[in-house]
Amino acid sequence: MKDDREKWARIRIIMIGTVFGLLFLNVVGRAFYLQILQHENLVKKADKQHQHKVDLTPARGSILDRNGTTLAESIHMDSCYAEPRRIKDVDGTAGVLAPLLGVPKNELIAKLSVNKSFIWIERWLAPEVATRIKNMRLPGIGFAPESKRFYPNMEIAAHVVGFTGHDPNGLEGIELKYDSTILGNTGYMITERDALGRNIAIKNTVIKDSSPGKSIVLTLDKTIQFIAEKELAKAVTENNAKGGMVLVMESDTGKVLAMANYPTYNPNAYSRYSHSQLRNQVVSDSFEPGSTFKIFTIAAALDSGTIKATDLYNCENGTYRVADRIIHDDHPQSRLSVSEIMKYSSNIGTAKIAAKMGEEKLSSYLRNFGFGGRTGIDLPGESPGNLKRRWYGVDLATISFGQGVSLSTIQLVSALSAIANGGNLMRPYLVEQILDDSGAVVQKFEPQIVRRVVSPETAKKVTKMMETVTGDGGTGTRAALDGFRVAGKTGTAQKVDPVTRTYSQSKRIGSFVGFVPAEKPRLTIAVIIDEPQGVKYGGVVAAPAFRGIAQSSLAYLKIQPNLPTTATAKPAEANPSLSKEVESLSDGNVEEIPAEGAVMPNFQGMSMRRVLQVMEKRGINIRLIGSGRATEQNPPSGHSIRSVDEVWIKFAPSA
Repeated sequence: MKDDREKWARIRIIMIGTVFGLLFLNVVGRAFYLQILQHENLVKKADKQHQHKVDLTPARGSILDRNGTTLAESIHMDSCYAEPRRIKDVDGTAGVLAPLLGVPKNELIAKLSVNKSFIWIERWLAPEVATRIKNMRLPGIGFAPESKRFYPNMEIAAHVVGFTGHDPNGLEGIELKYDSTILGNTGYMITERDALGRNIAIKNTVIKDSSPGKSIVLTLDKTIQFIAEKELAKAVTENNAKGGMVLVMESDTGKVLAMANYPTYNPNAYSRYSHSQLRNQVVSDSFEPGSTFKIFTIAAALDSGTIKATDLYNCENGTYRVADRIIHDDHPQSRLSVSEIMKYSSNIGTAKIAAKMGEEKLSSYLRNFGFGGRTGIDLPGESPGNLKRRWYGVDLATISFGQGVSLSTIQLVSALSAIANGGNLMRPYLVEQILDDSGAVVQKFEPQIVRRVVSPETAKKVTKMMETVTGDGGTGTRAALDGFRVAGKTGTAQKVDPVTRTYSQSKRIGSFVGFVPAEKPRLTIAVIIDEPQGVKYGGVVAAPAFRGIAQSSLAYLKIQPNLPTTATAKPAEANPSLSKEVESLSDGNVEEIPAEGAVMPNFQGMSMRRVLQVMEKRGINIRLIGSGRATEQNPPSGHSIRSVDEVWIKFAPSA
């Protein structure tokens, strides 16, 4: 009996020990799970319960032109926040802040009365306002450093650079296309809360500063961009047009030097503008090119061996039936050579060349030129245009002279550059380098040949034909430059009425495209004027703007004339409107320059706009460095300017 009791006692001891052992193992296992396996998650949960993280706006890298001039930058500003639970005198605090922030007192009272531990009062305060509020030491009011996007040149290159939202994520242009590259890391600060979730205090130190992203160096040249925008605005205004576009590209490389739209906008206040004004039409919009398209039809026919430059065509005295349509020429002619068809812009002659070539061959060449597909330019929203896959009836004839086909300005200039550079289609691009936050190059982009579209011999023949357009009797004489050979082509296209789906009888697009100098092209330029009033021909409304852009840009790039000039200097009366404009903007710092224009004026304190206008009036070629107002110049005012001198003006932001 005793043995049974002892045996049962041992069994109970073992059972109890086993139970306690299992419980102990369970506690150890649970502790291991919580302390080791779940450590990081539990710490995060604890932090989330006791701390509130406030994200700060990340800094973005800068956007620069090819000379290092800043087009977009992030500036550090203070943002004002409140801890409503710490504010005892809501009415008094609101009364003090309202006039400084420029907001109604009642609106501030409503904000400060919420049962929250943290709210933003005003983001990105002006420095003087932030300083005044800081000096008041208001309870429950604090400041956090944030970054704000700023565009120092306002409208200049707005459609290329684009803009950002408050996030600040890129919404248009380069800002959008390279958003992940430009955007830096988000910073944050921490607020402390008690066990009931009530705010204790906000640490005055930022736990993590936002770090800047990479900077972008563009192929764009701010000076050429300004020239393009000025001439475009002038052309649109003088012709009472709806709008316009300009694109300037390096003929050999595909680098975009200027891309302008009119009307334009200020990216610092983009919300004030309509969507149509914010859209970069050079890239995103397509239109019927009209007679500028004849360049590519004739180039295709020459390159394929279908025609010879000396061939003659009967242009039917201006009226010609194709299928169920009648084709007209604005300048009726009888027999024309291929070169004269280009010079006089004959629709009939071009249609006959296309008929001889055939649909399949012409379509293949046009697609090789890039029509009907995107160029791949590094901007968002590019339009592929429209080049039909199947052609019917009169399509072969009408497409040959630019009707029934649509393209974008970037496609047009890229294709024309292939003629200018000897036959290579180049990929157009805007970003040249990507820099890290120390300024070191982390990526560099080089010119890229897409394919050869015509032979060098064909390109030379077409160039010679295009030169006749700006010569005596051509349709583009207003684009001719003194001292330079200009290869160009005019275009006047009917617009399709969106309501009737037929060609409008009143709405036109006038254009001029070309490259200079014709014998060794440096710049390919397109000027497109949308819905000009009065005379609508491209040779009248667009060619003068081409001339102004080409002349000023060549002078800026120090490209010397290679032909005899009609005059070494023109009197101010030769362009009364320009003379009047320059005089009205002059502030008395410009010294009178002798007739030969060989003395350096005093540019101190002038804006870049004034400097460029004085340069144009005086016929002076000066290199511009930086942005803002003129601070230094070489040589000093009053000194002679010699051809061997390095002539420059440095600009700096005004204080």
